[in-house]
Amino acid sequence: MTPLSLGSDLFAVPVPPLVPAGSTLPAAVQHRIDTKTKPLGALGQLEDLARQTCLVQQTLTPTLQRPHLVVFAADHGIAAEGVSPYPAEVTGQMVRNFAAGGAAINVFCRQHGLTLQVINAGVASDLTDVPGVRDARVGAGTRSFLHQAAMSEAECQQALNAGAAIINELHAAGCNVVGFGEMGIGNTSSAAVLLHVLTGQPLAHCVGRGTGLDDAGLQRKLAVLAQAVAAHPEVSASNPLQMLATFGGFEIAQLCGAMYRAAALRMLVLVDGFIVSAALLVAARLEPTVLDYCVFCTQSAEAGHRHLLAALGARPLLQLGLRLGEGTGCALAYPLVQSAVAFLNEMASFESAGVSTATAEASAAEAR
Repeated sequence: MTPLSLGSDLFAVPVPPLVPAGSTLPAAVQHRIDTKTKPLGALGQLEDLARQTCLVQQTLTPTLQRPHLVVFAADHGIAAEGVSPYPAEVTGQMVRNFAAGGAAINVFCRQHGLTLQVINAGVASDLTDVPGVRDARVGAGTRSFLHQAAMSEAECQQALNAGAAIINELHAAGCNVVGFGEMGIGNTSSAAVLLHVLTGQPLAHCVGRGTGLDDAGLQRKLAVLAQAVAAHPEVSASNPLQMLATFGGFEIAQLCGAMYRAAALRMLVLVDGFIVSAALLVAARLEPTVLDYCVFCTQSAEAGHRHLLAALGARPLLQLGLRLGEGTGCALAYPLVQSAVAFLNEMASFESAGVSTATAEASAAEAR
């Protein structure tokens, strides 16, 4: 396979270069946080989140506008190798459930005021009759990477472009914060292999039970994936897009393109669990600065996710034992993002409230 490259042709539309989110304002942001009516650091990770949001938006008064949750769905050829207890048909069935408003992510998006957008990135079954599902289908699922690359170079580029195009539209409509989810039977296998090949983490540490494998099923999954990795000796960890094309899924590639593009447009990126984090790992290997824009919402119960988070240097907001995917971790964590912005914008400062600071009190005591 000819190595894929990151260049001006990666996306169908021009992508501005990623710049570090904290290139300006850090001292002023920290002062604004520290002078709120509280002890230094008393709001913990909320302070980190407020600081990050300011730096992403390059303002001392950040806002959250038209928040969206985008779920990408696709089928995986590797599912035919018995790596999941669920049949591949479940992917399309769940997309229909999303469209009907009956899934967990629908409930949580309604609860927290997030607009849900469902994307058919490459579901095998026909969804043309399903209203409310955007058709960005690259193909009827990927091929089994036990036998060949999951997708061609052209398909990988098409998927990256499709993800970026969706973000362009959201940004143009005024959205500045977007969460990401996924659906795809077999996609924990793709994520596990991407984690393994991109970080060198032992494959056994990366492979989990997915949608609920028993012990025998887990061992079979591990054996299949070890065989699949061995079948592609030509793939190099130094070429993340080649890794993505070989072992990824259409939804994972669209996630990668979408997150990269969102960071380029200085949007706040909410990252869900294992699959979304694997897509981000690819994007971060292309350009580490993308991580400046990412809020890690949850640590999944899937075995490899803690290793993936460690590779990304991430500290998630929630640890609830979630392993559903769909973007549920993003939807549940979004109120914390709202709280971080709210305290920064609405909480009084020591000066405005007429409250003495610990430093001022100490100075006055010394003067006496």
